Amino acid sequence: MDLRSEISMEKLPEHIAIIMDGNGRWAKSKGKARVIGHREGVKSVREVTEVAARLGIKYMTLYAFSTENWNRPKFEVNALMNLLVETLRKEVPTLNKNGIRLESIGDISALPKKSQNALEQAKEKTKGNTKMSLIIALNYSGRDEMVRTVQKIAAKAKDGVVKVDEINANFISNELDTKNFPDPELLIRTSGETRISNFLLWQIAYSEFYFTPVYWPAFRENEFYEAIIDFQQRERRFGKISEQL
Repeated sequence: MDLRSEISMEKLPEHIAIIMDGNGRWAKSKGKARVIGHREGVKSVREVTEVAARLGIKYMTLYAFSTENWNRPKFEVNALMNLLVETLRKEVPTLNKNGIRLESIGDISALPKKSQNALEQAKEKTKGNTKMSLIIALNYSGRDEMVRTVQKIAAKAKDGVVKVDEINANFISNELDTKNFPDPELLIRTSGETRISNFLLWQIAYSEFYFTPVYWPAFRENEFYEAIIDFQQRERRFGKISEQL
């Protein structure tokens, strides 16, 4: 079935966020080590990112490593950090070929220096690309982002840079990690889990959610098309009634 032909190019979401879940369970179902699942998941990242860029999606945010993920076994965390460095270095030519600019959100300062350096180098090498922004959430959590944002705003208020009555929703949005990006219209989560897991808590206030039982390593081009088709069939009212749209 040609799913791409079912997509309306006039109703594409500008920004898609993805919780890439199920790498470990995919590997377990194949009798393989969890690390193999993470490696296979990189292939899904590559395919979905290239498909998104070809479609004309302007922004895509991937939940790659949460602040809670540090609680995983040390071996797995180290493997993930090494895989991050390897992937960042290897994928720059692919990003440049597709006109994709790499960005990041989260507390990057807590990552190993090697990971920080690889990330900054990849961002520098892709900064001139304008077709799509690929935003990687690393050492990220929505609550941590809010805490850091409140601290910044409180410091500005203390220093007299901003008055309390000037702090509104737009002001807060412009202090978040995502200040340079629009809020996602579509949030996809793979693996059958139906929770948000501390991801973009402020930004998804009006996002459409799409949950699929497919594990992330098996989530490829057609699965991505299915999510967009489902999104395009929804009526987005933003508090209004259908007759007002």
